[in-house]
Amino acid sequence: MFDKILIANRGEIALRIHRACKEMGIKTVAVHSTADADAMHVRLADEAVCIGPAPAKDSYLNQAAIISAALITGADAIHPGYGFLSENADFAEMVQTHGLTFIGPTPDMIRMMGDKISAKRAAIEAGLPVVPGTDGAIASLEEAKQYADHMGYPVVFKATAGGGGKGMRVVYSPDQLAEAFHLAQEEARVSFGNDQLYLEKYLQFPRHIEVQVLADKYGEVVCLGDRDCSLQRNHQKVIEETPSPALNQSQRKELLEKVRTAMERIHYTNLGTVEFLFEDGRFYFLEMNTRLQVEHPVTEAVCGIDLVREQIRLAAGERLGYRQRDIRFTGHAIECRINAENPETFMPSAGKVGCWHVPGGLSVRVDSALYSGYKIPPYYDSLIAKLIVTGRTRNSMLMRLHRALDEFVIEGIETTIPLHQKIIAHREFIDGQYDIHWLERTLPHLKQD
Repeated sequence: MFDKILIANRGEIALRIHRACKEMGIKTVAVHSTADADAMHVRLADEAVCIGPAPAKDSYLNQAAIISAALITGADAIHPGYGFLSENADFAEMVQTHGLTFIGPTPDMIRMMGDKISAKRAAIEAGLPVVPGTDGAIASLEEAKQYADHMGYPVVFKATAGGGGKGMRVVYSPDQLAEAFHLAQEEARVSFGNDQLYLEKYLQFPRHIEVQVLADKYGEVVCLGDRDCSLQRNHQKVIEETPSPALNQSQRKELLEKVRTAMERIHYTNLGTVEFLFEDGRFYFLEMNTRLQVEHPVTEAVCGIDLVREQIRLAAGERLGYRQRDIRFTGHAIECRINAENPETFMPSAGKVGCWHVPGGLSVRVDSALYSGYKIPPYYDSLIAKLIVTGRTRNSMLMRLHRALDEFVIEGIETTIPLHQKIIAHREFIDGQYDIHWLERTLPHLKQD
């Protein structure tokens, strides 16, 4: 097992990783920008190293500085968290080259799953169903037109190196194709340094369902249930829950078995998430994230397994020590992502936190690095807290969530807590009747309430 781990991240996820390390008796090294000198994970870590100025490109994306910090402090391994360098295969390779352990899958696996075309090919070879679309990148607008005519509209352009909705354009008719192609290509070039696109049939009212997997280096794979991440705005998740209210037990069992078999076939290791679109009773592989997910706590809540701890154990070469039949799921769990944003305009709200009061009670968890007096810097993602609530049934979970949101107080800045209160009070959400476009369709009405 590792003696010391460097945490190559910030905010709530850095604190989350630190806590898992301390419970395992592992020392931690926090890296931080000048803007994060007073961050909670920096205060609590055994050692802290400033790796650059506030802009992420000069600090949290500065690979050389992070590797140097690990070597100087004598760390054995680097945990990348999510975002930043967590799915950067070159960084994972660099970590290994310097005699350190990257806590995640292999660089080759990260590289394969990070490219949407190669990931789709791997999924097909592993027996997963995929959305109809091109086999590779589109060479020209004329080729795109031929595929679109063959598949039928609507279709969607996606960046091969994409994520977070960047480089994505939906096309409903032939006269929109050329403009969408050029806009998606340019956005992909600016966002990822790669303007290659592929084309898929556009599903109009799907759910976003994902499966959490763990796999050791000895061929054992387990699936830790499904998560429904359909509550999204601008392709960014807002609320996630498990199990999905859209699936019956037969569908769930079929999905988990397909994913487990697929992961065995591609020899996946460590932790990952396989994401699907689900429409009209059918699943379609979307992508695989080769890292810890923001929404991992809901899975922990229903299966009782610490996913960060498991990541560390598996990276150290330990066996899972359990099989699929040993996994037990209890109750329902939900996560609300609390952002430092105006709940109506979604403009970021940086500043000094005043009163900070988190909800408590049975089966209520808050993951956050905030504290009263902390100054939220304006340079990074606006996620500041995650509220995770568990209940024996979905209804009891929602009742507890209502209460927890009412108790949550964050003064000095604007937050999206009022938006969450409106969402969970909506009849269609209560009934579990929503898809990936539901929130954007419903937002204008929520603002009027």
